[in-house]
Amino acid sequence: MSTDSTPAPAPEGNEPTPAPEQRPERGERRGPRRDDRRGPRRDNRDQKPEGDGPSMIEKVVFINRCAKVVKGGRRFSFAALAVVGDGKGRLGIGYGKANEVPDAIKKGTANAHKHMVNVKLKGDTIPHDVLGEYDGGKVLLKPASPGTGLIAGGGVRAVLEAAGVKNVLTKSMGSKNHIAVVHATLEGLRKLRLADDITKIRAAS
Repeated sequence: MSTDSTPAPAPEGNEPTPAPEQRPERGERRGPRRDDRRGPRRDNRDQKPEGDGPSMIEKVVFINRCAKVVKGGRRFSFAALAVVGDGKGRLGIGYGKANEVPDAIKKGTANAHKHMVNVKLKGDTIPHDVLGEYDGGKVLLKPASPGTGLIAGGGVRAVLEAAGVKNVLTKSMGSKNHIAVVHATLEGLRKLRLADDITKIRAAS
């Protein structure tokens, strides 16, 4: 039985036969990472360099949820009470409302930054006793010796920490509403006067 040993015709143009495509072995990369073309990550670009402005203390005192009954069910909205301060006698209080909790906190914090006020402090405590009143809230503040600590709770503690007070005695004697308590604490801090301020006022009169 005869076999045909005629070689197969070569491709026209004497072009070499293309080698079969080789798949990369497991663990090898097929090309450059997409991250290399995108540049630095967004997180690195959003971070502020160290030393660019004072660091602020931001605290969320209370988040209130409100439910509105509509035809399809209930629709919820949120309100956030925030306190912002630099820990050196400058602080502000803000209130923000939104349909989501993060948006409400962001609005409250931004509102607090817009309403910053300066208060008089004597080192890490307050210069004298003071009673702050706002609506139904009444908060008594008394100076304390070093090492006493911040004897306060709830909204009063958040306001004093943001202001930079570290040794003080407090007592809430009125409404327990968070908004009233926070604003009463702020009003008490705004009433504080140093001895030099009183001397100047008496000398001027």
